[in-house]
Amino acid sequence: MNREPFTRPRSHYLTAAALVLAGAVIGLGLSAGLSLQRESTAQRDTRLARAVPGEDLESPFVSVVQRALPAVVFIDVKKKVSGMSGFPQDELFRRFFNQDLPQQPRFEPSEGSGFIIDPDGHILTNNHVVANAENITVTLNDKRSFKARVVGSDPETDVAVIRIDGRNLPALPLGDSDRLRIGDWAIAIGNPLGDLRGSVTVGIISAQGRSNLNIFGGTPSFQDFIQTDASINFGNSGGPLCNIRGEAIGINTAINPSGQGIGFAIPINLARHVAEQLIASGRVKRAWMGVSLAELTPELAEGFGIKGTQGVVIQSVVGGQPAARAGLKRNDVIVELNGRPVTDLQKFRLQVADMPVGSRVSLVVLRDGRRLPVTLALGDRPDAAVAQSQPADRGGPGSAPGGLQVRELTAAERDEAGVQSGVVVTAVQDGSAADDAGLQPGDLIEEVGGRPVSTAEALAGALRAARVAGKQYAVLLVTRQGGTRYVPLRLE
Repeated sequence: MNREPFTRPRSHYLTAAALVLAGAVIGLGLSAGLSLQRESTAQRDTRLARAVPGEDLESPFVSVVQRALPAVVFIDVKKKVSGMSGFPQDELFRRFFNQDLPQQPRFEPSEGSGFIIDPDGHILTNNHVVANAENITVTLNDKRSFKARVVGSDPETDVAVIRIDGRNLPALPLGDSDRLRIGDWAIAIGNPLGDLRGSVTVGIISAQGRSNLNIFGGTPSFQDFIQTDASINFGNSGGPLCNIRGEAIGINTAINPSGQGIGFAIPINLARHVAEQLIASGRVKRAWMGVSLAELTPELAEGFGIKGTQGVVIQSVVGGQPAARAGLKRNDVIVELNGRPVTDLQKFRLQVADMPVGSRVSLVVLRDGRRLPVTLALGDRPDAAVAQSQPADRGGPGSAPGGLQVRELTAAERDEAGVQSGVVVTAVQDGSAADDAGLQPGDLIEEVGGRPVSTAEALAGALRAARVAGKQYAVLLVTRQGGTRYVPLRLE
């Protein structure tokens, strides 16, 4: 049986070709879609790569630290103090024999910070860091160590200059603290707690012109502190407070232990002025008018019939001094100094003290409701605490029992204070009975046990007499900032 070969209709071939063509088109479309997706992902990867931190996003404080940190130093101080050893047998000896063991001198360690200000090795720090130092060792950030000596110190501003001898010493440039604004960056560098060396903390300038602060280690007479919230801790004292350009704008000095984010620094312009004098002569010379002043409070302004509270009130005028010769009187209110308003007592005192002795100043005072122009030549301030270039002598003339250093009053000081006798405290030994009693440099001791004292020998004799009489305390009549009070001093 003959069979005819099998043949498909033409329509079948046409259908198959259409299917192949459709598949090719769909494949090309999917391939193109996938290719576009891969390109988009690559573009996103490129954008992400550009967001990786680089030099354009570097912290602005890195360059500050790189510039300042090499010049910041760690200061290790050994201070010689006398006192009990602190062992339990000391209390037993006191209880059974009613007396203390003989006091033996001992060396007490202390730490602080500082910063090199010139290639000659001069270092700025706080007076309270190096006061009464027997031995000072300075360690740089590159681990080099040097013995340092005190060039000069000024307790009235808490500024001191020490010096090391070395080569290739880095120096920190000094800025201009008069150009500071509240809100400017503030970078504190130092050695907090004596162990965390080279620490950096950042904040802002919180306030300026802070005064009337009690500073650990000795309260300075002249205060114009910068306040910052950059963290400052014990051991940071003497280190630099820097601006965003890596310049020192202050010396870290004090903290508020009862609060956070409240630290204080000495303005660098004030510190520089003091340092220049210490380097040149080892002491600071200050000018004065020969008056004692008081803040013009709203109550005083009302009593004097003055509108507003601008100015400072003259409480007393020292005879024979510039103010007396110029005709100034008690109850005069100084409202202008060299054409500028007087708004703050501490700033006025500091401005006058920083002027050259002998320079002429123009004042405007209010007297009986009238404005009077006055011109006077400033004199040398006689009651200034002379900056010492050597550690204080602990055993020679001027020493007294209880850890006190005193000197006689000048005639001008007696007139200003309105007393017939007395001695001025120039130094108080840390940990001594005088320190425990709260005595401070600048205190005026008029009497001991009701007996006037006018010399260091008289004070020492009165204290010895009280001890021989079996007394445990001697009562001192002390005047401080115009107020008088009794101070019981434990007899050692």
